[in-house]
Formats: sequence, structure tokens, C-alpha cells
Amino acid sequence: MTKEEVLAKLKESITEMDIDLAVETAKEALEIGLDPLECISDGLSAGMQVMSDLFDEGEAFVPELLMSSEAFEAAVKVLTSRMTEEQKNNASSGTVVIHTVQGDIHDIGKNIVKTMFAANNFTVYDLGRDVQVELVVEKAKEYKADIICGSALMTTTMPAQRDIINLLKEEGIRENFIVMYGGAPVSQAWCDKIGADGYTDTATEAVVLAKELIAKKRSA
Repeated sequence: MTKEEVLAKLKESITEMDIDLAVETAKEALEIGLDPLECISDGLSAGMQVMSDLFDEGEAFVPELLMSSEAFEAAVKVLTSRMTEEQKNNASSGTVVIHTVQGDIHDIGKNIVKTMFAANNFTVYDLGRDVQVELVVEKAKEYKADIICGSALMTTTMPAQRDIINLLKEEGIRENFIVMYGGAPVSQAWCDKIGADGYTDTATEAVVLAKELIAKKRSA
């Protein structure tokens, strides 16, 4: 197959939510010597962008987006299998630690945002749901994260977002991290009040904002 045909098949595997096709095509890409990063950006990520657009337009739904994500992650695992950790780090758009805040067990929205970060070549560490404030900060330090991204789906759990920022301040490391928050009851006004760096209400906007904030931080 030509490079164009492989990229088209990778894109199709995502839009068709076909894990087997994604893995098979990723292996073919390596066999003919294609650049793994080009395959991810111009094939897999292109497919995820289609799914994201369909989701935003109400033409695709959460189960479909998550199935596409599984195909994406399976193919990326194959494509990056021969890369060194240094190569992976150099290719990454940034490192994100994502979670649902302490006391909150809702994670569908968080999973969608995680998918979109991964589709845009971010290195993503998903801490899961109901994650203790102290653990979020600990893992952000351990993974040398650029961004801490946390979701709160209930008004009663929103204070945990503030507590994370306060703990970062107490440890004197607030400036080391970009902090982004979202979730149904969360607003720009709340994020401004607690000193977060960013707020969005869609997964696509989260990726755009994250890229802007990282670029601003790196150029400072």
C-alpha cells in the first residue's frame, strides 16, 4: 500500500470504530517504514477529529466516541512500540494528568476529554475518579505534568478543585503547572475565583486551550 492508502485506512479505522483494522493497519505502516508520528497525526488523529466534530454536532454519541478512542489507543500502542522514551517525549504535545475530583464518581466527561487529548498527541495519565487532592498533586509532580485537568460533576465536589490549587501554593509549586477545570456545574467565574488557569465546557475546546496555555508558558 502507498502512504496515502495507509493514512486513509488508519483514519477509517477510527471513524468506523474498528480496533482490528486499526491494529492491522498500524502494523502495515511499520512494515513499510512509515513515520509513526505522521501516521498518528495524519491518520489516527484525523479520524478522531471527525468523530469529535460529529460528537459536537450531536451526530455521534459517547459510546461511539469511546469505541473510537479504544481503536486509537490500540493503534498508537503499535506505532510507538519501537520508539524510545525520549522520542515519545519529544513528540508529545505536553503531559496531562487528568482526573475526576475527590468525592465525585462521574467519569464519562473526563474520559471524552482524555480521548481528545490523546488524539492530539498529548501524553495523558488518567488517575481515574474520586481522586484525593493529595494524590493529584503527588502524581503531577511524579509525571512532571504540564497540565493538571480535573472534572467536577456536582456542586458539592467543586471545592476539591480549589483545594488542589491551594495545596500547590502551600508546596510552592503552583507556577509549575497549568490547571484546567471543567464539569457541568463549573464555570469560568468559578475558575477565576479559585485561580485556575483555564475553563472549557467541551472536549474540543479543552485541547485548543491547552495548546494555547502550553505555548504561552513555554515562550515566557
